[in-house]
Amino acid sequence: MRGVVDETGGGSYRVRLEDGREVEASLRGRLKLEERRGGKVVIGDRVSLDQVGEGWTIESVEQRKTELVRRSRNRRAPKVLAANLDRAFMVVAARHPQANPELVDRLLVLGESSGIRPALVINKIDLPGARDIAEPLEDLYQSIGYLVLCVSAVSGEGLDLLQEELCAGSSTLIGPSGVGKSSLLNAIDPELELRTGELSRKGGTGRHTTVSARIISLSCGGFVADTPGFGDVGFWGITLSEIDHCFPEFAEHMLRCRFRGCSHVSEPDCGVQAAVGEGVITATRFSSYLKARSEVADHSLSR
Repeated sequence: MRGVVDETGGGSYRVRLEDGREVEASLRGRLKLEERRGGKVVIGDRVSLDQVGEGWTIESVEQRKTELVRRSRNRRAPKVLAANLDRAFMVVAARHPQANPELVDRLLVLGESSGIRPALVINKIDLPGARDIAEPLEDLYQSIGYLVLCVSAVSGEGLDLLQEELCAGSSTLIGPSGVGKSSLLNAIDPELELRTGELSRKGGTGRHTTVSARIISLSCGGFVADTPGFGDVGFWGITLSEIDHCFPEFAEHMLRCRFRGCSHVSEPDCGVQAAVGEGVITATRFSSYLKARSEVADHSLSR
C-alpha cells in the first residue's frame, strides 16, 4: 500500500493512503539508520507501507521530486520543510508586520533554490495605508514574472484567486509568523478552524501559532503543507554557480556577460551589471543577489 505522509511527530507518522484512509504508522527499523537530507521522513514524502495486525509500518520512502529546504536554526544542517510540493506561496503582510523587498527576495530564493516555482501573496491589504506599500511590490514582482496576489483574510479580497490556486494539487504557505497564513486558510476553508494569534505587543513580531508541520486537506480537494512561521530565511544547498539562477530576471542578461561563469560582482563587460545600470534590473534585487551570494560563499567556506 502506498500513501503520503501528512504529519510527523514523536516517531509516529500520519499517512494518507491511496484509498483515502488515514492511518498512524511507525518507521521500519532499517529506515531509522538511513541518512536522508533534512529528516528521514517529512511531510509530503511518498511512502510504501505494510499492515501487520492492526498496525502499519513504513517500509520505504520514494525519491523526492522536490524539497523545500532551508538552513536549520543551528546553521549546521538542512531543514526540509516539506517534500513533493507543486507550488510554494510566499506570504508577507502589507502592514503589521510590514513587508520589505529584502525579505520577499529571500523567500523567493528559498522557493527557486528548492526547484519549486514560487508565487507571492501580500496579505492584510485591507489595513489603512496597505495599498501604498503593496502596489510597488506587486509591480516589481509581476514585472519579473511572478504571480502576485494581494489579499485580505478579513475582507475576502483576492481570496477567490488564492483558493483556485490552492485547490489545484499540493502547495504550501511560507512566511514569517504574524503575516496571517492560518487566517488565510481559515477564510478559504472555515471548517479548518486553525489556531491564529495576534502580533506580539513587544516588537510587533508574530507568535508561532502553527507549532508542527502537517499537510491539511482542503474541502475543495487541494492539499496545503502548513508549517511554522520563521523569521530567519537561511539558505542551504545552493552553490555559487546556482545563485544567479534564483533571480529569473538575470537570465537574458547573463547571455551578454563576457566571461562564462561570471559572478556579476566585479568582472568587466557583465550583462547583469549593465542591466542594473540601465535600470532594467532594480537596485534592490541586485543588492539581494549580492547578499545571498555572500551568504552562500561564507557558508561554503565554513563547511
